[in-house]
Amino acid sequence: LSRGEKLDGRSEEAALGPEDVFQNRCSLSRISVICYTQHVKTAVKIWWYHYDLSRHAAEALLLSNGTDGSYLLRNSNEGPGCFALSVRAKDSVKHFQVTRNNNSYVFGFNEFPSLQDFVYHFANQPLLGSDTGTLIVLKCPYPWRVEEPSIYESVRVHTAIQTGRTENDLVANAPSLGTKEGFLVKQGAIVKNWKQRWFTLNRYELKYFKDKMCEEPIRTLDLRSCSAVQFDYSQDRVNCFCLVFPDRTFYLCAKTGVEADEWIKILRWKLVSLCKCHTRFLLSIKIITIKNVPRTFDSVLWRVEGTLIFTTLITLEGGFSL
Repeated sequence: LSRGEKLDGRSEEAALGPEDVFQNRCSLSRISVICYTQHVKTAVKIWWYHYDLSRHAAEALLLSNGTDGSYLLRNSNEGPGCFALSVRAKDSVKHFQVTRNNNSYVFGFNEFPSLQDFVYHFANQPLLGSDTGTLIVLKCPYPWRVEEPSIYESVRVHTAIQTGRTENDLVANAPSLGTKEGFLVKQGAIVKNWKQRWFTLNRYELKYFKDKMCEEPIRTLDLRSCSAVQFDYSQDRVNCFCLVFPDRTFYLCAKTGVEADEWIKILRWKLVSLCKCHTRFLLSIKIITIKNVPRTFDSVLWRVEGTLIFTTLITLEGGFSL
């Protein structure tokens, strides 16, 4: 089941020997793994193995069409022999590592001697606990192949709105879900006391709730306005980090340093992703040169396709350019 093998393990037969040979087959209707143990062939069907499904696609799939406790197995980008178990936990998706060690499979604190034992473990709906303290019952696997109708809409109108554009003018826009949730202790804005809140991260929104069961958030922070995420040592607390916004800096504390580091990493990754999307958008805008404008102007507010953009102007040939 290593990455890039396309579920064909025949190349490994010589290395594994006759005692434990894995031959993997992929069909249009299901994914099955044929396990040969002591020359006795038994079939192990892993119809919830999604091969090269990305983390982003797994989150979108489980959040839109799964339920609490839905899970799937996919390849990990860590390399050969590494897999990821993606599990939906309420409004977020958590990812756990599964590794193959020779002929056994390691997941959490358990090591399963065979692929069949690994699959049987999930058939018994195990209870899974994450670093954030969330307990998840692995209820139902999400199948690789789902029945779908062969029905298509008829095209009645098909015309170009603009002309002269090429593939270089196409701007990709798919913000990563990058979900995460857990309890954090937050400092108040006016009264500088500390209270525990339940935080959820999805796309570019960081929401916090009074407790885990509340449906309406106390506040939603738009990460598009956040300028920095970093560890903070100014407070008389450990495992503290802060999010810097134009109108306020939010101070948050995690239970452990590992958990604080996880929050910082994914929030920083979000900011970098948002910056990349913004850069791609600006690169898609044609250079506009305006002549005969006084040099005293050093900034201007542009409206491009209904979006307000504040930018610095560069003086060029008696005018300036965006």
